Amino acid sequence: MSIFSHHEYDQHENVLFCHDPISGLKAIIAIHNTELGPALGGCRMWPYATDDDALYDVLRLSRGMTYKSALAGLPLGGGKSVIIGDPHQDKSPELFMAMAEFINRLGGCYISAEDAGTSVEDLKIMAQTTNHVVGIAPKKDLQGNIKSGDPSPMTAYGVYVGLSTSARYYLDRSDLEGLRVAIQGLGHVGYRLAEYLHKAGAKLWVTDIQSEQVERAQDELNAIAVEPDAIYSQTVDVFAPCALGAVLNDRTIPLLKASVIAGAANNQLQDELHGDKLRHHGILYAPDYVINAGGIIDVAHERTGYDHLQVKQHVEGIGDTLLEIFQRADSEQASTNSVANQMAEERFRSCPIKPQKLAS
Repeated sequence: MSIFSHHEYDQHENVLFCHDPISGLKAIIAIHNTELGPALGGCRMWPYATDDDALYDVLRLSRGMTYKSALAGLPLGGGKSVIIGDPHQDKSPELFMAMAEFINRLGGCYISAEDAGTSVEDLKIMAQTTNHVVGIAPKKDLQGNIKSGDPSPMTAYGVYVGLSTSARYYLDRSDLEGLRVAIQGLGHVGYRLAEYLHKAGAKLWVTDIQSEQVERAQDELNAIAVEPDAIYSQTVDVFAPCALGAVLNDRTIPLLKASVIAGAANNQLQDELHGDKLRHHGILYAPDYVINAGGIIDVAHERTGYDHLQVKQHVEGIGDTLLEIFQRADSEQASTNSVANQMAEERFRSCPIKPQKLAS
């Protein structure tokens, strides 16, 4: 396993391999960049087929968090952690306490949060051992009700804002009534996004590996069920990837009939060059780490004082950032992902601007 010559290495500051024989923990923590502040990123638990797969994932995800925080105006760097294991069978309090011990060894350079395969309850176990965990404190939701620390509602809201902005910009839509949207993945974020879209009058085509979620969407949202591999070729206006990454690739891009891609999944492009292929196909791509930044905005505000109206306003700024990316991409005849990367790098490579101050 090569690190420094790895395709996704990209000058990571720190990559820590974690093994605890007592709990069975096998994990990797990757810190990409701390120029703007400590690296914040979720702890994912997944049954990776190989150690190389886990390394590939954590390097890509941690890099994405650096770019995400930079364009969200947060005083944070980028990091991520992955635990190798089945989240349905391999969890234990000992496992998460061991993970917390390794996080402590980094002295606050990495701050963990919830991610795919982990929950608020898992993070609360970690918080018994480390202070470097966010996304666990009770707080108010958009309606003023007390909710758990789960950041997924704000992630979904941010994606909804970004999807609406994309449709307005590229499809000249003043509203979403009758907009055709294909959603891939109906987890915590995907299903909430579907609810927002249904309420706005959109028509939904959905798929998920959990059949009960698809059935729920059919019953509650009048959605049309689609087989997983058929979701790409639906005749829709917007394709919203809300599951795992690398779904936009040489095989799937030619199948797409959507004019806009706007979804919650991380690392949707299998390779940066696929952003150029989307542009050549006449498809507007809302860069994933821009549109799905609602969750990190949510937990970042938790660290310094949480006011749900200020958080909501910060999340709504995702739309303005996307508009700047779209306009600049059109002006430069460039892919939206390359423009977003350049804008983020202008911030965290040389820090020419001050990150947005959080609520206090």
